[in-house]
Amino acid sequence: MSKTKIESREWNSAQYHQLSNPQVSWGKKLLSRLQMRGDELLLDAGCGTGRLTAELLRSLPRGRIVALDLSQKMMSTAREHLALQFGGRVRFVVADLQALPLKRAFDGVVSTAAFHWVPDHDRLFSNLHTILRPSGWLHAQCGGGPNLLKLRQRVNMLIASPQYAKFFASFREPWVFDDPETAAGAMRRAGFVDVEAALEPAPTILDDARQYSEFLTAIVLRAHLHHLPDPRLHARFIAELTEQAAFDSPPFSLDYWRLNLSARAS
Repeated sequence: MSKTKIESREWNSAQYHQLSNPQVSWGKKLLSRLQMRGDELLLDAGCGTGRLTAELLRSLPRGRIVALDLSQKMMSTAREHLALQFGGRVRFVVADLQALPLKRAFDGVVSTAAFHWVPDHDRLFSNLHTILRPSGWLHAQCGGGPNLLKLRQRVNMLIASPQYAKFFASFREPWVFDDPETAAGAMRRAGFVDVEAALEPAPTILDDARQYSEFLTAIVLRAHLHHLPDPRLHARFIAELTEQAAFDSPPFSLDYWRLNLSARAS
């Protein structure tokens, strides 16, 4: 694998850990809907830095979790965050959700703010179905539908402008924002039953220009910035978007939409 490919999988995990309050708040809503015995073996699919993994472990007094992420840096931060407090009840795995090497291993899969980063949702849901025990469950939340549409339109206009176009000649958006019908269809094709999929708005307002800029840099547009060769271009690119966001009503807002998914393995 090329150096560029590896770097594109990585995150600034320290920044993400500090800035991911919106993702954590959405994830807590999902966790509040779970009905568990308390002794399950679960997969946290796309655990990030482990903030929500900790919440999930507290809901599983006799259970265990495999915390999985594609990013080595995310996993390192998650291990620092979780290992001392939860010991052997959590194990850490760096792997691709499209190619999981397990079968019939888990009672349930939980995922928050991760699936939209996976390019092939048919492979994703097929793999998740394979790793679940019969009647195992999936509860997930990710970006969907018109997620971040205003920002994405601004970004697409910016990358088409003369100063940036040459760097984005072969660029494709790094996300898959399914609508509920598309996601439900992929889940059913993978073998899931009792499928439910629904969108909900989650508008997010950041505190000021600095936080907005940091949030775009570390979370939303990290894949875009890999296409710009110079840190000065990174700063200029983010600054132009931040200046536009200052005139929004309210300022520095992001039009997030969350796709809530649930299903059971056949």
